[in-house]
Amino acid sequence: MKYAVDKKEQYVIFTLQEEKLDSPLSPVLKSELLTVHAEGYHNLILDMSQVKYADSSGLSALLVGHRAFSEDGGIFIISSPQEHVTKLIKISMLDKVLNIAESQEEAADAIFIHEIDGSKEEEEN
Repeated sequence: MKYAVDKKEQYVIFTLQEEKLDSPLSPVLKSELLTVHAEGYHNLILDMSQVKYADSSGLSALLVGHRAFSEDGGIFIISSPQEHVTKLIKISMLDKVLNIAESQEEAADAIFIHEIDGSKEEEEN
């Protein structure tokens, strides 16, 4: 599986450099996402701008990423999904569960807002 990882201070940008996210790649993506999470990162942007096709196993990988990063108060954002991937997410009604952004910039803004909201909640408790 081809991908690039760009580690920032507050988040990681994981760019999938494949045209298909299907059953041969999904287990590898799950493993890589869990590895990034285990390294101590709480927020991840999954750039899917190059992915033209995904299937149910690909959606499963996205859900694993979402669950891993959300369980400790972080956020998992899918950025720049292409039309087919967006349709699959909507048909599966996962657009109600997954965080989706039109661009990496929009995703980064959402992470900063999430971090600020999380800080406010901690202060209130």
